[in-house]
Amino acid sequence: MPDFSESHPLPQNAAETMRDIMADIGHHDAIDAPDDLDLTKPHLVTLPNHRKVENLTQHHRSALEYLKPARRSGTAKLKDLDSLILWANRFKGETSALFANPEMSAPSLTCIADYHGAGPIDPLSPTGDPSARHCHHRAVYNFPLSKEWQAWMRISGAALDKDEMGEHIESHAKDIMDPTPSLLSLRESDENQPWENRLIQTARQIEGHYGQLSRLLAMSRRFQVYETSDLTVKTNRDTGESEIQFLNEHKDADGAPLSVPNLIIITIPVFLNGAPYRMPVRFRYRKSGSTVKFILSIYNPEKVFDAAFDEALQQAVDATELPLFQGLPETA
Repeated sequence: MPDFSESHPLPQNAAETMRDIMADIGHHDAIDAPDDLDLTKPHLVTLPNHRKVENLTQHHRSALEYLKPARRSGTAKLKDLDSLILWANRFKGETSALFANPEMSAPSLTCIADYHGAGPIDPLSPTGDPSARHCHHRAVYNFPLSKEWQAWMRISGAALDKDEMGEHIESHAKDIMDPTPSLLSLRESDENQPWENRLIQTARQIEGHYGQLSRLLAMSRRFQVYETSDLTVKTNRDTGESEIQFLNEHKDADGAPLSVPNLIIITIPVFLNGAPYRMPVRFRYRKSGSTVKFILSIYNPEKVFDAAFDEALQQAVDATELPLFQGLPETA
């Protein structure tokens, strides 16, 4: 019987046919990146048998960033101003900039190493704005407010009872400065220190007189007020504020007129480990029902905060020679 197997091969069954097709699909040659690969343009390739067009750009980018990133990004959170200055000088370029957030409760300074370049945008450029940057490489320093500043700001303007006032005075006695003879007499002179004359001017503006720490400590430990029958309520015509005037209408335990200073001086830093600033604190007390409430109010703390913050910002500008913007930068 003749052998027709060589001249007339038998047809494959369905399983064999599918096996051969899958083997052909799974076979492909390695695709190497071109020598002149430009990652700003897509790298398109056609898979075998023209079945599919694949964009390999992202794969190339991932491979290139396996050993090192393609560009700098991230935000460094630094612990002191000197570190931010060192960081800025290490990474700054022609477009770097500083941003200061002057919010008194949370001041901060940010350096953006890859900030946008100067000049107007070019919306018609087919290749994009040449001055635009990612703004992804940043450093932030959040100024830590000193414990002393936080403690005095926390009670500033609050109505305290005798024990609360006494505890605060005693626990922060080191912050209270005894007035000099010129401050006690409110005598302004060219022989005074400049800060003495400034505090004297402040006291005159608000009709105050400075008290000594020893008197405050004695008062905080033992304070009794005896009302006289002719107690009256007076109104400050300049501010419209009504308050009970205690200096002459109250007497102490011995029956003598009660004389209490209405200004004290505190010397505290605004920022942690910063330089101390002298500030007047208004001291008042008023009747609240059957009790007496004490009020300690820092006079114009915003001015002192601005002075301390501006001094720190000027240090950063001088050391980095970068432009400074007041406010928050754009979201990266």
